[in-house]
Parts: sequence; C-alpha cells; structure tokens
Amino acid sequence: MAKKTAKKAAKKAAPAKKAAPAKKAAAKKAAPRKANAAFMAPVTPSATLAAVVGDTPMPRTEVTKRLWAYIKKNNLQDAKNRRQINADAALKPVFGGKASVNMFEMTRLVGKHLK
Repeated sequence: MAKKTAKKAAKKAAPAKKAAPAKKAAAKKAAPRKANAAFMAPVTPSATLAAVVGDTPMPRTEVTKRLWAYIKKNNLQDAKNRRQINADAALKPVFGGKASVNMFEMTRLVGKHLK
C-alpha cells in the first residue's frame, strides 16, 4: 500500500503544464465577417409576395425583414404560440392557402415565391 500512496503523491507533485499566454489570444482580433453573396444577391418576389413586401428586387434578408415587419404591424403572430403565424388575406396565397403556419414552414413557403 505504501507504493500506491507514493505514486499518488508523485502525481500531485508533478509540475502543471504551462497554459498558452493570454496576451497572444487577446492581441489577435477576428476579421469582421463578410456577408454571404448568396444572401445579398437581389431576388424578385412573385406578384403574391410583392403585395406584402414590395415588388423591387431585394436581398433575401430584406425580404425576411419586411415580411416580419408586416406580420408584427398587423399582429399576425398567434397570442398563445408565438411560433405560429396566422395568415390574413394578403398572406394566405403566399402560404399556399393555409390559414396558419409555423415560422419555420413560413420560410420554406416564402422561398417558393422568390426568383
């Protein structure tokens, strides 16, 4: 038993590994991210989607911004389940005739209306 405790004591006494200096990590700053060209490429909304977001070509990110602005302005999010979007007369054709869709399904349906 004396050997086992001696080994444990030797392990505890062993010098700790040196950590990398923090100064180098702090000195390096990440370059600002560039926007993905696919998101920034202008897309043209279909006639049904243009009734909601406008008919000028715009990036996908702008389409999403305008769509959410329309949803919030017209209070179309479900009160109990905020993930559900209730369609009004303008959004129903965009949603494929569905009265209510979840926000993840909405992005897939809106993608079909972009060229």
